[in-house]
Amino acid sequence: MSTQESPLVLVADDEENIRFLVESGLQLAGLRTVGASDGREALTKVASERPDLVILDVMMPELDGFDVLRRMREGGDRTPVIFLSARDGTEDRVRGLTTGGDDYMVKPFAIAELVARVQLRLAQRGAAAKSTVFRCADLEVDIEAHRVTRAGSSIDLSPTEFRLLEMLISNTGRVLNRAQLLDHVWDYDFDGDSSVVDTYISYLRKKVDTTPPKLIHTIRGVGFCMRVDE
Repeated sequence: MSTQESPLVLVADDEENIRFLVESGLQLAGLRTVGASDGREALTKVASERPDLVILDVMMPELDGFDVLRRMREGGDRTPVIFLSARDGTEDRVRGLTTGGDDYMVKPFAIAELVARVQLRLAQRGAAAKSTVFRCADLEVDIEAHRVTRAGSSIDLSPTEFRLLEMLISNTGRVLNRAQLLDHVWDYDFDGDSSVVDTYISYLRKKVDTTPPKLIHTIRGVGFCMRVDE
């Protein structure tokens, strides 16, 4: 089992209660966090802490979120950024997404959705940086070769089943909810029909989880996780 540290998320917001709420939600999801109370502190911590993702409030003292992002990108920093803002106008959303931001959420927001979006961005970034071969117990998935084996035996999957398995095994040990899986595998928004996820999880289990140890676990009320129970 890997001992690699969990991803680090910088939460920059001048409202202490919001920082606490967001950091608590992220920590409960297994992520590490660091906080910043204004734009200049955010830039300093981007440089010193090297976070894997940054959550930026738009309206902060010293430098606003847009200025922080601009300076990051001008300096060659491509760290994913999710904006939080009380500004819900189309112009602000467009500005946030066209100046190098990766996502934009309007206050008030649901912590569960923010955590899901953070995990999705981290998964996308991690999948691009990692090896194309993933292993969990005796299951091996070769992304480039589009090949799946378990205990050395080849398993034939449909394209959708393969994408679902790729998402699960590339996030081994992490619980993924239905909204994340819908967005990654089927390109649905958060209001997509989540029953298709359960259907394809069942298909996948019948093909890759027929022998011990059991790898695909249902976390009741939350989602699904690939792991080897000790």
